Amino acid sequence: MRASSPVKAGTPSMIASSPRKAGTPTRAGLLGRAAVLALLALGAVASLLPFAWMLIAATHSSSELFHSPPPFLPGGELLNNLVHLQQSIGFGRVLLNSLGIAVVHTLLSSLLSAMCGYGLAKYRFRGRGLLLGLVLATMMIPLQVLLVPLFQMMASLGWIDSYQAVVLPFLANSFGILLMRQSFLGFPDELLESARIDGSGELRTFYRVVLPCVRPQLGALVIFTFMGQWNSFIWPLLMLNTQDRYTVPVALNTLTGLTHVDYSGLMLGSFLATLPLMVLFLLFQRQFVAGLLGGALKG
Repeated sequence: MRASSPVKAGTPSMIASSPRKAGTPTRAGLLGRAAVLALLALGAVASLLPFAWMLIAATHSSSELFHSPPPFLPGGELLNNLVHLQQSIGFGRVLLNSLGIAVVHTLLSSLLSAMCGYGLAKYRFRGRGLLLGLVLATMMIPLQVLLVPLFQMMASLGWIDSYQAVVLPFLANSFGILLMRQSFLGFPDELLESARIDGSGELRTFYRVVLPCVRPQLGALVIFTFMGQWNSFIWPLLMLNTQDRYTVPVALNTLTGLTHVDYSGLMLGSFLATLPLMVLFLLFQRQFVAGLLGGALKG
């Protein structure tokens, strides 16, 4: 009997039985990805709704906001609300106050956190573990416990109603110190030894060699610190007594009276106050994301 001929490669029977190529998405995988994208889009729209409502409310008068149904389209009172906001609290002045205080505080606090984190990560000295434990312990102390002693300290220095009283007391940020310490732990000691052998001093090595390698984590720290100082309310409220020195949160609080609340002014001021935060995040978003991912990937 004649032996049956083998099936040639590439025949329809072989093609039909060949497995699916690796990496080719299945129908279930495509449906799952589409569902995830739809949920993310829904969450993005939901997160933007408060900002959209703030912008719409800023273009109406306070009385129009209580109509039934409330307005869902922009109105024509934006310019009048802006003029009234400037006349009532001097919004341009307080915006510059907040910007100056937040920028100075962010620069000094970030630099101090980076230097402290570098010292805790790369220097060996007696009591380093105890000092690190104290830094961790300060994160468990609520702000309300520190208000009275800090107020007495500022009063004894004569700093009440001054900008330095708002900027200086909270420069040492335990969160920033720990974040930068974790970033510096992965920095190779060989590079430090090479720089020292080449005659570079400690400060020059820190600024020229170490800091450029942790720019993502430093960018994330800048965003967190700026947002914290920009939104700070309790401490500036206690320290600042003159309206010309108010920050944005303190000034907006004056629009809320016992018998009258300027809702349109609050919405307009709140919307304008979020713009610097948006600009800051857009400028540092790559460093922010890279800093978070870098901290997450380290063991």
